[in-house]
Amino acid sequence: MSYKTMVVNLAVDANPAAILNLATELAQRFDAHLIGLAAADVPPLVATGEGMVHEGKVMQIQRLEIEKRLAELRELFEKLVPPSVSSEWRQHVCGPTRALGLAARSADLIVTADGGENVYREVDIASVVLGAGRPVLVTAANAEHFLSKTALVAWKDSREARRALSDALPLLAKANEVVVATMESGFGDDVRNSLADIVVFLEQHGITARSEVIIGDADGGKLVTFALSIHADLIVSGAYGHSRLREWAFGGVTRSLIDESGISRLLSN
Repeated sequence: MSYKTMVVNLAVDANPAAILNLATELAQRFDAHLIGLAAADVPPLVATGEGMVHEGKVMQIQRLEIEKRLAELRELFEKLVPPSVSSEWRQHVCGPTRALGLAARSADLIVTADGGENVYREVDIASVVLGAGRPVLVTAANAEHFLSKTALVAWKDSREARRALSDALPLLAKANEVVVATMESGFGDDVRNSLADIVVFLEQHGITARSEVIIGDADGGKLVTFALSIHADLIVSGAYGHSRLREWAFGGVTRSLIDESGISRLLSN
């Protein structure tokens, strides 16, 4: 298994150099086609006591500003991605989360930096992870390179964790060390057998791994602390959540990983 097509999301208000360098290196590593994507939208009309805040002319000016910025990002993409990497550019005047979801149809892997709360200019990581149907590599803040010297697989015997493990195989195969860890307040043969099965599964894919049990209830902060203790530069985890009245509700570990910016995370649902 490999990643043959990747989409890299460029935030309209951020310098794209770091994530473009990282995505380009990944594309070269896997001989993958790289899709550059940027999107932003004009906020809708807002009614106030004095009438409509955003009138048609103002909205048109905002759209032109967005199109100008998208053109600048395209120019940077074409300048920074070398001709040796197969690539293409896509841009949309629409919400970046929606645009990234559409692009995910064409990709094996989504690469993005952390998102934000401005849904018109920043991607909502939670919605992408739970709605795109593709693994999402959320890069560490300002990371220019993806080293993957030590990868931590956050394991629990669930559909989401199994999916994340399979989705991460190409990255795990490139890592120098792979640690499979589960968090349990008390464990017996069932936990040991589960971890042993995963180690064997990885061995069958040519990946050597060791297993660890983190004593205690599932806790995102504890998982990140363990990752830092083993100098992990990648955490692989299933994303646990569901849609409630169009809002994503999460378990604590998933929310902690979405909010964590110091380590790259491969999240899959």
